[in-house]
Amino acid sequence: MIASSWLLVALPALGALVLLVGGKRLNAIGHLIGCATVALSFVYGLVLFLAETFASASDVKLFSWIPVAELQVDFGLRIDSLSMTFVLLITGVGMLIHFYSIGYMADDDGRRRFFGYLNLFVASMLVLVLGNSFVTLYLGWEGVGLASYLLIGWYQGRPSAATAAKKAFLMNRVGDVGLALAIFLMFKYIGSTGYAEVFAGIGDLPPGVVTAIAILLLLGACGKSGQFPLQAWLPDAMEGPTPVSALIHAATMVTAGVYLVARANEIFNATESGRLVVTLVGVVTLLIGCIIGCAYDDIKKVLAYSTVSQIGYMMLAVGLGPFGYALGIMHLLTHGFFKAGLFLGAGSVMHGMNDEVDMRKFGGLWRKMPITFVTFGLGYLALIGFPFLSGYFSKDAIIEAAFGQEGWKGWVFGGAAALGAALTAFYMTRLMLMTFFGKARWKDLKSSDGREFHPHESPPVMTVPMIILAVGSVAAGALFAIGDSLVEWLTPSLGALREAEHTVVPHAAVPFIVVGLSALGVLVAWLIFRRDIPVERPERVSFITRAARKDLYGNALNETLVAKPGVWLARFAVYLDNRGVDGAVNGIAAALGGGSGRLRRMQTGFVRSYALSMLGGGFVVIAALLLVRFS
Repeated sequence: MIASSWLLVALPALGALVLLVGGKRLNAIGHLIGCATVALSFVYGLVLFLAETFASASDVKLFSWIPVAELQVDFGLRIDSLSMTFVLLITGVGMLIHFYSIGYMADDDGRRRFFGYLNLFVASMLVLVLGNSFVTLYLGWEGVGLASYLLIGWYQGRPSAATAAKKAFLMNRVGDVGLALAIFLMFKYIGSTGYAEVFAGIGDLPPGVVTAIAILLLLGACGKSGQFPLQAWLPDAMEGPTPVSALIHAATMVTAGVYLVARANEIFNATESGRLVVTLVGVVTLLIGCIIGCAYDDIKKVLAYSTVSQIGYMMLAVGLGPFGYALGIMHLLTHGFFKAGLFLGAGSVMHGMNDEVDMRKFGGLWRKMPITFVTFGLGYLALIGFPFLSGYFSKDAIIEAAFGQEGWKGWVFGGAAALGAALTAFYMTRLMLMTFFGKARWKDLKSSDGREFHPHESPPVMTVPMIILAVGSVAAGALFAIGDSLVEWLTPSLGALREAEHTVVPHAAVPFIVVGLSALGVLVAWLIFRRDIPVERPERVSFITRAARKDLYGNALNETLVAKPGVWLARFAVYLDNRGVDGAVNGIAAALGGGSGRLRRMQTGFVRSYALSMLGGGFVVIAALLLVRFS
């Protein structure tokens, strides 16, 4: 069956092709085609998972792709435990999001094209995780970037959506440059970009080159996964339809960076400095996401910064190397369930509330939307690490591994991760209280477009995927953790998980510390937001609140360090081109033209003028000879 694994990619790719070129004749059934192709890909992936063993990697060559002199790149797939894990996540959660989109996009005139873009997204992500070389991975990497641009900017009439799409595209290009440079270095020093050849030859490279490759790979990961300092595009991606937010934030695009680091584990194992940088990026990002998430009133942006923070946990884990690769993937999987459920739940709230996203206009919705409330609530509990739900097993394992690092690393990494757990519980409890509990503030208000609110439960085509994801939010963590089943499954791809021999905090105490901090965060949020919440923001707020509402000045930092210097450099280049290059060319042309114009005046066409000139010239020559002769 492995030989026909190309069907995993071909099915959604074919769906995208048919939907995007089939025209309006497919409008009536386009959504069904989009859902069917992803469902078939999921079913085939599940059958492959159940029928095969993956004790070692199997490379499937499909065709010779780039046969240029020494650069020989085959288009092939690598089927192993890591890639199959991502296949099931991408197609499984992606399938549920496709079905949910049938109801969410029911009134959109471009629904067929929307499902075509969703299929393109899934197909590109599958190429990314199934490719057997870094060049093939890069193909999927760019395909995901294109599809995200199209989906984030879906509402083309909104300037904010167009700006968000362009911002995501450009910031991802910054990271993509790093990934491309890493691939160039691999080919220069190893002569190949295939996983097998690169991993076999990485140990023979100078340490500086290995570290450079690792840092450049991390730059690419920061772009796709929205990690510091390239995290600013991810919250703005909320401008797309809510199913897009769920697809980008839960199962596909933002997980690509974590996959890249995990897939390149042989490279990162060879450079301690590279792993340290990955870990620091994860720690900084998880704290940034938590702090900003506490200040927003937009339900989707709170969830977006929650994603930024949770991906930070995953990067922290994979940065720990053999101590955390498998733990990062486990949290990625559990996060795929509860975060997809949370985003779909937010979409359900918006569906019943005239597309409103301001939580200050919500309140008391649990009575009007009971299914959404229960499924969203289970996702919330899983995210904050409620005991024995999925997040409890995966996130606490990362915090325990962070505390297990020696010296200052244990205190810094473990302390930051534990603090992030408390902040996560605070801002998510705030979201729950403002949305589902308290006074029904929507009764006295109108939506942004002036309509009155009539909240109602979503149709079954939307609630059924939410229920399935809620079940995964409850059970997935225990399923993965029992008997270390997921860790053992991933061992052939990631190596054996090492346990820390020393720890700054006893292992047995970590769960109690984390649960205690999470409970403290819940309590503080309840004490603050259990009362009526003002619809208008107070005029005076603290500096940290103002900074959080401005994304901790991340956009200002990028504008100051990158955008403005780029504009100035472009203006200087234009000035240099106009006054330097063009000035020199135009000056020479003007000198020649002016000189020829003046010389042309001597060409009168009269014989007498020419004879006089010859006489004058002869007189000058004779006079000069006489002066030389008698001097």
